[in-house]
Amino acid sequence: MLTMLKYTQQINLSIDMKNFRKKILVFLLIAFVSVNVTSQNTGSNVTESDKKIENKKSKKSKKKKGRKKKVKLPKIDLSHWKVTLPVANEKGKPYEIDPPEILNFANIEVAKPYMYIDSTKGAIVFHAMPTDSKTKNTKYTRSELREQMVPGDNNTNWTFKQGGKMKGKIAMEEVTKDSDGKYHRVIIMQIHGRLTNDQRDLIGEDDNNAPPMLKIYWDKGKIRVKTKVLKNLNASDTELLHEDAWDNDEGFNFEQEVGFRKFTLEVQVSDGKMLIILNNNEYKSYESIHIKKWGIFENYFKVGNYFQSRDEGSFAKVNFYELEVSH
Repeated sequence: MLTMLKYTQQINLSIDMKNFRKKILVFLLIAFVSVNVTSQNTGSNVTESDKKIENKKSKKSKKKKGRKKKVKLPKIDLSHWKVTLPVANEKGKPYEIDPPEILNFANIEVAKPYMYIDSTKGAIVFHAMPTDSKTKNTKYTRSELREQMVPGDNNTNWTFKQGGKMKGKIAMEEVTKDSDGKYHRVIIMQIHGRLTNDQRDLIGEDDNNAPPMLKIYWDKGKIRVKTKVLKNLNASDTELLHEDAWDNDEGFNFEQEVGFRKFTLEVQVSDGKMLIILNNNEYKSYESIHIKKWGIFENYFKVGNYFQSRDEGSFAKVNFYELEVSH
């Protein structure tokens, strides 16, 4: 009887152990499946995340490759301008480019060192230095535009009675210093007088050149204005036509310093009056007998870099961003 009881207990224990093992195996199996599924999901998420990051990088890379540098162009119409460069032509005279050729100046080899576009700043750069190429009646050289009311023709110009306006946005890009450590001067705007053919013949001149009524300088970081005044207010109309009838005034300096920053200059002329405006907030007006008498001449605008030094190694670069003229 005792033996039978022990045997029964052993059977029950054996069954319990089997059930326990089954439960353990089921538990381990569930745990394994759960971990495996989680791992797969995690792996899937990481892969998808990596793909998203990679796609973003790829898109950015494509954007960078496709993105072009922003090109800025000056707001200047050269249809009514010719340029004089500080380099001699085959006749030994300053090289000039008239319209319509000047519209393609960026591709003209002789112009490239002296007049070119800076597309990062949106400016035409006028570069001048001392050379053997000088215009008549001056020792200085220039990279400078000359207005032509009729493209390609120097004979059609305007009087103060007809009037005119010129406005430019400018900056001195670079300029050398003299032996005293002072910056070299540059004429950046002018109103130049001109004799008609009849006036030229009347006084026996061999060309149509007349004095410049207005010169505007970049002078050591400031804007300086020089004009012409009559030596004899009672001079006759014929005497007025001679260059030696006129002298330089004392000049005028605007108060504000422009330095190497952008600035705007505007010139307005009308019968007997000339107005110079700097940065739309500082003015210099000329309204006198000298301006009234100047009405005898025809005129044209000039802008650019008329470099005022013969020092060895000296130069200047002037940026023009905008230029407008009307009559």
